[in-house]
Amino acid sequence: MPKGRSWLRWALVLSLGAALPAPGYSLTFYRIGGEELPPPQVDAPFSFVQVPWSGAEESRHGRVELVRVGMDSIAPQQLDPAVNLAPLLKERGGQVLSLTWIGWNPAFGRDLDMFDGDPGTAFLGDGDWGGDYGVIKNKSVIFDLGGRYLIDRIRFYPRQRFLADRFVERFIIGINDGDPLKDGTREHNFGGRGGAFDFEVAYEAVENTKALIELPMPRTPIRDLLFEAPENTRGIWEVAEFEIYGIGYVPAASYVSNVIDLGSPASLGSLSWKGRQDQGGEVALSMRSGEDEEPNTYWRYTFRGDERSRFDAAGKPLILATYNKLEFAEKAGVTHDTEHWEFWSPAYDFAAGQGALSAAEPRRFVQFRADFASTEKASGQLDYLEFAVSIPPVASAALAEIFPQAAQAGTSTLFTYKLRPRLKREDLGFDSIEIDTPARPLGVDGVRLSGVPVDYQVVRLDEGGLTVQFPRVGPQQTGELVEVDFRAEVFKYGTIFPGRIFDSALPHEVHQALTAGDADGLVDSNTLTVGLSALDERNIQSLQAAPGVFTPNGDGVNDQVEVQCDLLNLVGAVPVRLGIYELSGRKVGMIEAGPHASGRLVLQWDGRGAAGELLAPGVYVLRLEVEADKGLAVADAVVSLVY
Repeated sequence: MPKGRSWLRWALVLSLGAALPAPGYSLTFYRIGGEELPPPQVDAPFSFVQVPWSGAEESRHGRVELVRVGMDSIAPQQLDPAVNLAPLLKERGGQVLSLTWIGWNPAFGRDLDMFDGDPGTAFLGDGDWGGDYGVIKNKSVIFDLGGRYLIDRIRFYPRQRFLADRFVERFIIGINDGDPLKDGTREHNFGGRGGAFDFEVAYEAVENTKALIELPMPRTPIRDLLFEAPENTRGIWEVAEFEIYGIGYVPAASYVSNVIDLGSPASLGSLSWKGRQDQGGEVALSMRSGEDEEPNTYWRYTFRGDERSRFDAAGKPLILATYNKLEFAEKAGVTHDTEHWEFWSPAYDFAAGQGALSAAEPRRFVQFRADFASTEKASGQLDYLEFAVSIPPVASAALAEIFPQAAQAGTSTLFTYKLRPRLKREDLGFDSIEIDTPARPLGVDGVRLSGVPVDYQVVRLDEGGLTVQFPRVGPQQTGELVEVDFRAEVFKYGTIFPGRIFDSALPHEVHQALTAGDADGLVDSNTLTVGLSALDERNIQSLQAAPGVFTPNGDGVNDQVEVQCDLLNLVGAVPVRLGIYELSGRKVGMIEAGPHASGRLVLQWDGRGAAGELLAPGVYVLRLEVEADKGLAVADAVVSLVY
């Protein structure tokens, strides 16, 4: 069973099944979160590792930003509009800065009375600030909220007994969203020695006479709030409390797991998850894998010109721990380790609840990331992640490519799927391959091993693709070319044909994903992606309605008309509907087909109208409408309804 690194010291590890895994292989399930759930139910020996959401540590490359972490789920923080954030900023990762004669510095001394939660104490705007602040003209304070929040309102006021005469006559309230790319481009700059900040001015008052100031804030993400008032206007002013009230979900939040050590290079299987995604909110879930426990490359200034080095002064490669010990001036930045780690995968389709783990080859280390985008009232939640790995892997490496690289849309094409595995003595080996296709394959024509035809069995042939079984490929066949000929159709430019290999004698072991690459040097492909030989601008092709004359009288013969077509080059799943029209152009019915992606579309119409009534005999136009990315695509077919 794989052993976790130190960051898994809190994990509960269970061995389940009728017996321990047989010598030579091990199936392990990992679950992050969902601690109240029972272990997976699998009719085979396996190991189970449970990891809590609360285990993310910066020392193990984990990160939690504006996320509420619970035993059962993670979700973006949500602010209570009745809670004053100002005295809580430090514990929430923020701070308060005050402008002094030496620049912006953490607030101290009399500043603290302005946001201590006690309306009986106050910052006195009498202009006599020299001892603490030096000679400055304005009182300027920045409230760094520690993250980007939606702010409902701010309030400030003097002590109760000075409401009549110590109000702030002139002031500026500025906002900054914390985006460093905008620095220097905002409306107003407030600075001094030690740095400058710029803000958009939300409010500016020059003749205020109110003691209690309560201002609604723009519904835009805010990281920093500026309060600036002059040293003296019509007399002494004071602020007993400067209050900040947030509202709703934080606009952006992120959770990054620790790097997970699987113990040895493993075949990475499927990833499943459970959670919710409100309309208007988004949960972007991704993962990456690597060869070691350091996904980043760390750089140090050598102070020889602009030279940077990946090594410390003793000549050892920098890692996170040693990089953090460098002096500030020595730190030259952190970059992704492209040599040993893959980049973060594209975000999974969260609504699908599952997807394949992304890896170019068997990996020992994996890491997961969840990015939340929210509106004030809409967000998302992630209950748990669960994934399976097998050690040893099916193969140490398995390159695959498909030929030809282009096909005519909607036409049966003979493809050859080429696979070249690299197996070590301890690898599991395989006797089966499954290939995903955009529509039901039309058949398998042959399998070859090193160019020699071999017996095979088609185990599966359905809308999702095919599975073929053939003589087992083990370590003794390492490097030999496996070829599968099959017939299929493509409907979209850039259609991918993912594949996986596995041993049918071990049905519960992970099916190892194949890596696109040069499997056959005699074929110039190196990809699992197929294009279109002639790019058709139409989104609807080959629309047919059969039979052309139908009789919906309930006798079981020609009671329905079947509408069939090919949908081409759609960007994801888009709304599709079938309108029923009289020849006069009057709409009498509509079939909402729901979202559909590129592929073959089949619909039925039973002769009924919008109210469910059987329509009168006559000629009707069936209009298919597809909301494609370039606009509404339409195609018509004509049928006759008779009794």
